[in-house]
Amino acid sequence: MPNKLQIQQLFSETQPYWDFLRIERQASVHTIKNYQRQLKTIAELLVQAEITKWQDVEPSTVRWILTQSHKAELSAKSISLRLSALRQFFSYLISVGKMTVNPAQGIKAPKQPKHLPKNIDAEQLSHLLDTSPQTPNDWRDLAMMELMYSSGLRLSELQTIDLGDIDLNAREVRVLGKGSKERILPIGSKAIEVLQQWLVQRLNYQPKDNALFLNQRGERISVRSIQLIMKKWGQKQGLDTHLHPHKLRHSFATQMLEGS
Repeated sequence: MPNKLQIQQLFSETQPYWDFLRIERQASVHTIKNYQRQLKTIAELLVQAEITKWQDVEPSTVRWILTQSHKAELSAKSISLRLSALRQFFSYLISVGKMTVNPAQGIKAPKQPKHLPKNIDAEQLSHLLDTSPQTPNDWRDLAMMELMYSSGLRLSELQTIDLGDIDLNAREVRVLGKGSKERILPIGSKAIEVLQQWLVQRLNYQPKDNALFLNQRGERISVRSIQLIMKKWGQKQGLDTHLHPHKLRHSFATQMLEGS
């Protein structure tokens, strides 16, 4: 069992560091408290490993601390904070001449897990796209969403489509994907119907561009505008989650797999 006196002694050596952060770095109270919690736990782990001096910590010790933190089921974010607190403290000790090498330098924190966007289920999607367009903008916005969902397009692919890239008779769209790689993708029946209506409405914009989707000035619509349009559309249709292009594309991929 770790010796409480040894832990207290080891942690007490960090006191000048808190003064340094507060006075020299003007760190917030929140930041200082976070670092204090981390170094207190690290002090406990070091005493457990029979290390009672900060100067005796080696890179292998730092890796062991990270391993123990992982075993304690800390999140990747919390472990990264712990490593950062330790690395910054050692940098301070070097600056005041109490250490010559930072044993935490070069040691990588665990990667943060990537969270996939929450899917829009079939019922939500049906409600989202079940609308009666009243204006040219409505037809444009519905056409963008139908095409993106129907063909599983990336936002950048949707935004760069020109009139010549669409073949409604062949039910295909040509897009330029990542790495300038050309793809020919099928278009669903519902998307075809909406696109036909949009091409009629498109003339109201007095097109100055060969782009399929236009803004109010008759120019190619921007990526940011598409993002905002989809967000507002989702809110208008009562979707209980934020609608963004990647979520629509991810829903397409998931439902394709479920239907295969």
